[in-house]
Amino acid sequence: RLRTNYPRDHDELRIITHGKGKGYKTISKQLEIPETTVAHIQKFKTHGTVANLPGRGRKRKIGDKLRRQIVGTVSKEPITTSKDIKDRTIHCCLIQSGLHGRRPRRTPLLKRNQKKARLEFEKMHVDKPQSVWENVLWTDETNWSLLVRNINSMLVDSKMKHPTTVPTVNHGGGSVLFWGCFAASATGCIEVVQGQMKSPDYQGILGRNVLPSVKKPGLSRRSWVFQQDNAPKHTAKKSQEWLREKRWTILKWIL
Repeated sequence: RLRTNYPRDHDELRIITHGKGKGYKTISKQLEIPETTVAHIQKFKTHGTVANLPGRGRKRKIGDKLRRQIVGTVSKEPITTSKDIKDRTIHCCLIQSGLHGRRPRRTPLLKRNQKKARLEFEKMHVDKPQSVWENVLWTDETNWSLLVRNINSMLVDSKMKHPTTVPTVNHGGGSVLFWGCFAASATGCIEVVQGQMKSPDYQGILGRNVLPSVKKPGLSRRSWVFQQDNAPKHTAKKSQEWLREKRWTILKWIL
């Protein structure tokens, strides 16, 4: 039993004289005194006090400089939350350490057979020289939305005096399908697809655009290679027959 900063003359002296070379539990059991009392007396014997000493316990993670910055931020922006401050502090720390936030690149989720096909494609072409790829005409189709909206942005001032509106239309506003191509040295022709593209439409687009696109970037007329993916309109029987009549060299696409 202790007073604030010094031991009483009875149990405290017994502990001091009895406790040489013994642990707190042993002394507590032999003298029938609480273990915490024994610990406090030993602490008083060593440091002259039972109060918490400086430097003990968990160190503060916020230094004086950072504390002043946090107080200054809240003083300037009273509506700032502690979570905002924490995120901002961590963000600044990462930037100072040379680590910057980046949006991850999107990539298709591949199935096992697709991964296997891509590996086979790589093994088939990995040893080909760069000159081969410089003579490939790459082709594909893409959809473009007529109305681009960023539904994740919310731009309204705090007093709701000047709300920012985002226009919307039924069914998303529609889209336009484009066919296009490119080579290593330049882009080729581009054409808007009218309506739904079927095999005859695809043949017409190739007939109008492929050879001019080969000539535009200066591909070798003898060794140039035509590339297309395995979309149904590309692999349709009539499309394949049409391509065989043209006698173009076609890059085998197994992806």
